[in-house]
Amino acid sequence: MTSQTRPRAAIILAAGQGTRMKSPLPKVLHPVAHRAMLDHAIDAAEGLGCERIIVVVGTHSPEVRAHVVKRLGEAAVAVQDPPLGTGHAVRAAEQALAGFDGDVVITYGDVPLLKAADIEPVFAGEGVTVIGFEARDPGAYGRLIIEGDTLTAITEAKEASPEVLAITACNSGVMAAPAALLFSLLAEVRNDNAKGEYYLTDVVELARRAGHPTHAVFAAEDAVMGVNAQAELAQAEALFQAVQRETFLAAGVTMSAPDTVHFAWDTQVGGGTVIEPFVVFGPGAVIKGGARIRSFSHIEGARVASGAEVGPYARLRPGADLAEGVKIGNFVEVKNVKMAAGAKANHLAYLGDGSVGAGANIGAGTIFCNYDGFNKARTEVGAGAFVGSNSSLVAPVSVGAGAIVASGSVITEDVPQDALAFGRARQTLKPNAGAAFREKAKAKKEAAKAAKQK
Repeated sequence: MTSQTRPRAAIILAAGQGTRMKSPLPKVLHPVAHRAMLDHAIDAAEGLGCERIIVVVGTHSPEVRAHVVKRLGEAAVAVQDPPLGTGHAVRAAEQALAGFDGDVVITYGDVPLLKAADIEPVFAGEGVTVIGFEARDPGAYGRLIIEGDTLTAITEAKEASPEVLAITACNSGVMAAPAALLFSLLAEVRNDNAKGEYYLTDVVELARRAGHPTHAVFAAEDAVMGVNAQAELAQAEALFQAVQRETFLAAGVTMSAPDTVHFAWDTQVGGGTVIEPFVVFGPGAVIKGGARIRSFSHIEGARVASGAEVGPYARLRPGADLAEGVKIGNFVEVKNVKMAAGAKANHLAYLGDGSVGAGANIGAGTIFCNYDGFNKARTEVGAGAFVGSNSSLVAPVSVGAGAIVASGSVITEDVPQDALAFGRARQTLKPNAGAAFREKAKAKKEAAKAAKQK
């Protein structure tokens, strides 16, 4: 929450059809760093301390409306129908903000990298303030005409003179103004243009004519980039990842090949952690300093304590909680299991729903059989227990502290502390039966071959 003197509200425009994405998923719900672009925009608005957040949606994307309602409630939805430009979209939110007396900022659901800190300067002045950026290639962006401290106009590229096209200060589309002023100016916007649309940018000129201050503040070009196609989505993802990698490296995280490590929007990694190449973090991963994450591991919704080691080729799913010194090795999957200090599952195991006590060892091929097709049950393995290779623990079941489960066992009943459990069929030995089997099979094959030749 940022300090402020006047109430704030945000209008997030998310009614575009996003046809250039060529995807059945609505544009603003496409993820960057495992989080919908629209949620990034909402996060920024919340970070600004906005007491009201209104998301303008279109009738063509009920999924977007449902997404907004789930996060912010029904009162946060405004509908633009039909779509008649950005100015028209903002006016669609007017009723939802009825009675609000404060400053309103207009942002976009397809601008995922814009943070609260980037937007904050728009509230410093009076009147109408827009966020601009210095473009590497101004191209088709609207140009900001600035004289001294005053923004005098926003000129669209298609209407600009050669002199104006030479300007590199461009319009991001983000704008802030007092609510009463904003909506009074929007009421004067006309659609007498080639597209027959109501443009939000016209507000600047109208404010100037009425004697209201108009200003521009600037953000980095990368921060205000909009996403309209899959290539731009990939670019936004790359920019996000680059920032995350630099942040973690600066915090003391060791990555020998940082470009191969991918983080989620909320990944937490402590200094002193070593992350080997080709690691992916999904949402909800918390890695304490001093852990080691080895190559080709995937971690989501899990906690890893200092001194623990994960991988290579390991998967931690939501609810995995590894204490100090825990070792999860190659091709081990852990889901909703709390593993106490020093516990190990070094290879080829599935641990789902349960707990493993301190110093316990889970052998290769072990399975926590946690699901019966209808319900999930827990498996509890006590401290210092040893579960032999290729064992199946059929939940609900417990293996007591210090107990041993023999390799290849199927355990369906609780194993007491310090007991030794066998849960497998007795081996039967028939001398020479192997040779007899081979001779019989050989004769059958030769007979079939002879019959085929006749």
